[in-house]
Formats: sequence, structure tokens, C-alpha cells
Amino acid sequence: MSAFTAIRIDKDEAGYRADYAQLADGDLMEGDVDVAVTHSTVNYKDGLAVTGKAPVVRRFPMIPGVDFAGVVTRSSHLDFRPGEQVIAGGCGLGEQHYGGFSQRARVSGDWLVHLPQGLTPEQAMAIGSAGYTAMLCVMALERQGLEPSRGPVVVTGAAGGVGSVAVALLAALGWRVVASTGRPEEEAYLKDLGASEIVDRAELSTPGKPLQKQRFAGGVDTVGSVTLANVLAQTSIDGVVAACGNAQGMELPTTVAPFILRGVSLIGVESVRPSLPLRRMGWERLARDLDKGLLARMTETAPFAQALERARSIVAGKIRGRLVIEIG
Repeated sequence: MSAFTAIRIDKDEAGYRADYAQLADGDLMEGDVDVAVTHSTVNYKDGLAVTGKAPVVRRFPMIPGVDFAGVVTRSSHLDFRPGEQVIAGGCGLGEQHYGGFSQRARVSGDWLVHLPQGLTPEQAMAIGSAGYTAMLCVMALERQGLEPSRGPVVVTGAAGGVGSVAVALLAALGWRVVASTGRPEEEAYLKDLGASEIVDRAELSTPGKPLQKQRFAGGVDTVGSVTLANVLAQTSIDGVVAACGNAQGMELPTTVAPFILRGVSLIGVESVRPSLPLRRMGWERLARDLDKGLLARMTETAPFAQALERARSIVAGKIRGRLVIEIG
């Protein structure tokens, strides 16, 4: 059995720790497809897993990394053959099953999709679970019949991974995007992605009235808590808000007023275990609708040797947009 490098998280009497380790093929968990990982990405959840600041990891030891892209080296799954390029995200990777911060992975083929035509592995990881979640949010708004003619949409946590891609996607689809961020120095970055207006997150992050002035036809919320409550309170009649995050908190201090007096719809978006057809559709839409030039401008690339350090820094809010890790 040949050796490979991975980041391994351990928790025992010595404490909680994450570090690089040498493993062998026999150390991998069960699965019907083996992949030589070429790229991964740093998500906020990966930062929480590495630092232990939230109970993300469900078993130990664990290899973190919610996403990976690579080449199939062995497969007994009918849909995949050696030599094919694939991507994986969610499905318990980095939580219950060894994830993408590793030179090799062994997973269920049901968790994989073929790399869509028009995307490189690096671009796929620049999108990652964050960008894929943003696409699912956009698709949720569309399923509810929301159109750009209805008025502006707000994106909270706009400078983050999900927020950045959501801004770019919505702007490309013709929406007037209001970007909410706590980092005013990112105004030029967000406007380059297509945002029409920047608002300080303080406008939405402090408690407000159950119903407020109607500002938005809808929105994509990555923050939760009071911010989501205020977005709902400022959403217009028959508006739609897609919620996918909880950076401010899990609670939702709102009332039924936006729902029963304005007919506002709150749609939850879950990207960890979506149906395979929805997963494929989301990736196909990303390959088609996301401007690759904008994707490049919101993306930074770092070597695997920096993955551990960069995963820690995302929890401290020191990463904007998307960060690709070259595993190679």
C-alpha cells in the first residue's frame, strides 16, 4: 500500500488537534470509487472542523474537507470509470466520512458527479459547496416565480464564499443586487461582482420591528438570526427569501407578520444531501451561468501545505470569496 498525505483531526485524552499525517490506502474508509484528489477548497465549515470551534466532526479520526475534485483511479460503481474527472461535496465529507484535504479519497459513487463540460477542476473547487449552495438559492427563488422585474434582491454575508457567488449569479441573471457586508473595504470587490448597492451589515443585524419598509423583492441569506428576521421584515408582498446559513446564529427572532400580512415565503436551502438530479442540475447551471472571469477574480489559490493555516484563518474572517487548495 502506497503512502499519501492528508490533514487528520484527532480527539483523545491529549485534546483536539489537526495536523498533516502520512496515511496508506488501507486507512481510507469504505466506498466503491477511489479518487486521486487534485483540488479542494476551504469552506467555513472546514475552518470550524479544523479549529474545533463547533461540533462539526462526528467521528475521530477525521480528514476534513467538504469538497474535492479529482480523477477516478478505481471504481466498481456503474456510473464511473478510471480516468474520469469527478467532483464531490457535502454528503458528510469532512464530518462523518474522510474528506478532501487529502491526496486520495474513497467514497460512494452516489456522492459524485462528473465534472461538467466547461469547468476545470480548479474552477469547480473555486465554486465548491459554497458556490453550489448559492446556485441552489438562486434556483429556489426561480422556482417561486421571482423575476428581476419585481425589484432588488439582498444578499447577506455578501463578501463570503456563498455570498460572493450569489451576488455574481444574480447580477448576471439581471437582478439589481443589494450586498450586505460588515467589511466596507470590500465595496469595490462586490461591485466588480455585480452588486448595485452596498449596505453595512449593522443595518440588518440589530433587532427591528416585525414589519418594516418594503425594500427587497427577495434575498439570499447566509447569516440567520436577527439579520434574517430583518430581511423578512423588509421583503415586499409575495417576496421570497432563500436561507442557507447561520453565521450570526441559529435562532430566528421573528413573527408571523411577514408571512401572513405580506405573503412572504421563506425557503430553506440544504446543500449537503440534495437529490442527485438537483445536484447535477445545479452544477450544469453553474457551468453555464457563472461568469468564469468573475469567478477568477473572487478566487485565490494556495498549495496544500497552507491548507491547515488557511482553514483556521477563515473562521477569523480573513478570507473573502473563494480559496482553492491545490492538492496535487
